Amino acid sequence: MDFAGPSFVIAIIAICTAGWVINNWIRARHGYPLENEWSGMTYRDGEPAKNRQIELLSDENAQLKGQIGRLEERLAVLERIATDPAERTAREIDSLR
Repeated sequence: MDFAGPSFVIAIIAICTAGWVINNWIRARHGYPLENEWSGMTYRDGEPAKNRQIELLSDENAQLKGQIGRLEERLAVLERIATDPAERTAREIDSLR
């Protein structure tokens, strides 16, 4: 087999091209961004907007978790006030005067 012949070079180019096509097909099928000619990424339509939406929802989720924590603290205080005996609560109020 002559490794310097033109058919060998053409075979290598065909194998590389087929590998690139199969790689992009698999990436596109599973939703990954595709690489363009200059090693940049090509996203599907709206994908950067989806990433921004995920970021905004994560921020909102963190804010809501903090708010729930504060509300749980307030609820614990209200439960303590509601379950304490009335005379003890009256004594504490009188001691504050």
